Order: sequence, then C-alpha cells, then structure tokens
Amino acid sequence: MDQTPAHELHNPDLLAFLPMTASRLVEVGCSSGSLAREFKRLGGKGHYTGIELVPQYAESARRHCDRVLTLDIETVDTAYLRENLPSDCWIFGDTLEHLRDPWALLDRIRRAIPATGSVIACIPNAQHWSLQAMLSAGAFRYQSSGLFDRTHLRWFTRITIAEMFEQAGFRIVKSRSRIFDEPARDRILPKIRELALSVGADADQSVRDAIPLQYIVRAITA
Repeated sequence: MDQTPAHELHNPDLLAFLPMTASRLVEVGCSSGSLAREFKRLGGKGHYTGIELVPQYAESARRHCDRVLTLDIETVDTAYLRENLPSDCWIFGDTLEHLRDPWALLDRIRRAIPATGSVIACIPNAQHWSLQAMLSAGAFRYQSSGLFDRTHLRWFTRITIAEMFEQAGFRIVKSRSRIFDEPARDRILPKIRELALSVGADADQSVRDAIPLQYIVRAITA
C-alpha cells in the first residue's frame, strides 16, 4: 500500500514542542524533512536523524536531516536503538497510528532512551466529530491523507493516547489540542452530547473531546 504523500509543509504546533536544547533527535516518518528544516532554522543544533520507509521520501529528507535511514523502525530491537539511534528526543509526527504495534515500539524506546529524554508525538483524534458523523451514516471511507488516511492501522482518542504512553512506561507532561475552524461541527456537537448522555458518559467531556483534530503530547519516562 502506498504511504501518505510527502509534502514540504511542517506542523508548527509540533515544532513548538521540540526541545531546542536536545543533542540528538530521531524523527520516525520524517517525510520530506520539513520538520528538521524548521528546527534548524530556529537555531536547533542537535544532530537530527530522520527515518523513512519510502526511499524517495528519504532522499528528499536528506536535504535537511543530518542522517536519514530507510528503515522499518518496528523491525529493530532495543539493543539496536541504543547502539545505532541514541537519542534524547524521539519524534512521531502523525506516525504512531501507522504502526503495527506502537505500544511495543514505545516500550523499546523507553528502555533505550536516557532518563532525561522525551517522546514528542502528534496523533489524530478518532473521537473527532467528523468521524463520529461519518460512522453514524455508515460512510467511513478511506482517503489519501488526513483523519481517514487509508494507511492508518491504529486509532486513538484522548483517553487511549494517555493509556498507550502509560502502558509503555511514559508519563505525559504536556499536551495540546489542535483545533481548526470547522463550522459544520456546530450542527453535530449537540447530537454528540445527546449520545453521550444516552450511554451515561460525561456529556461536556464528550463534546470537548470531539473538537480536536489531533493531539500533541510530550512524554517522559515514568
């Protein structure tokens, strides 16, 4: 299956979470290297390694990363991570949801990362109002990118994102919701409130959790 198309844009909210003092960074799914480009433009001096599955994307990323590996990160063990990818900051920009077992990979990273290290991730919200609306109509159709990306293997909500990191031995210390101007949601949120009430859930929280398109988190070892 073809991977999500590469592009030259970067996620400014994810960039804001990167520690500018990090000495070694590894970005899994670096695409064109646009995040590395912006990190260095802002003055980041750390050695930046990009990891890509697609050789063409990896070649493009070499313009901006200090090193790029064409590698399936899920095929390597903790010893490989320690020896070949020492890092005090791992970055997953809309990548964890594409992995077969992100729980296991995060656990291996936690065993390899220094005590002062961190994991920064941007993760789509499977509780987003648009996904709930499409499910209610039986119209869950995959797309080439975005929330309905056909290469997504895993789906997460605010609650299960926290659970994933906790199960891997991390603690989320900072988070941000990415919310965009979506006027159509005003018609859907009251229905989500009604549904939440019907199943005994916290209606206010259910509405709040339906608004972010993505969550950005920073996690450290617990």
